[in-house]
Amino acid sequence: MGALMSVDPYPDWLRPPVGGYTADDLDRLPDLPPHTELIDGSLVFVSPQVRFHMRVLRVLENALAAAVPSGWEVLREMSVKIDTRNRPEPDLMVVAEEGNTGQSQTFSLAADVLLAVEVVSVESKIRDREIKPVKYAAAGIRFFWRVENVDGRPVVYTYELDPASNRYTPTGIFHDRLKIDHPFPVDIELS
Repeated sequence: MGALMSVDPYPDWLRPPVGGYTADDLDRLPDLPPHTELIDGSLVFVSPQVRFHMRVLRVLENALAAAVPSGWEVLREMSVKIDTRNRPEPDLMVVAEEGNTGQSQTFSLAADVLLAVEVVSVESKIRDREIKPVKYAAAGIRFFWRVENVDGRPVVYTYELDPASNRYTPTGIFHDRLKIDHPFPVDIELS
């Protein structure tokens, strides 16, 4: 009979360090699940996405990519480094091309993000409605969109940062068509 090997069934990163993880740890921890986020020093694992989520992302990404002005680009499911303890992953974001540091870049800096978009899922409601918008606003991300599934149809809630309060102010609710002028002109058929 062969010798029995002792194998730790859990990766080391399941045991967080004292004080939690840092934004830079996301690039160093081996074998993290895809789309792992860092919120207040804690790793957040994302559930598999449903068809609604993927379809809405495709429509928004394609429309934003067609409308984004020169000097900006649309990134999908890439993290944004807000500070040393927060590196969430918006579903979509519009970022300054000047912040592009190359093909191996794993995140954008909050200062380079113009718009963050979250498509709310059952498991992410609290993060997408309450936690991430507060963090995005505190980081100075000027525009935020939240997309909700209402009876199987997307409803987009748009917000702009109020510099006096450093909080988002609602700018619109869009059911069938998202037609706006800010942060740049966009006309998206949502149905």
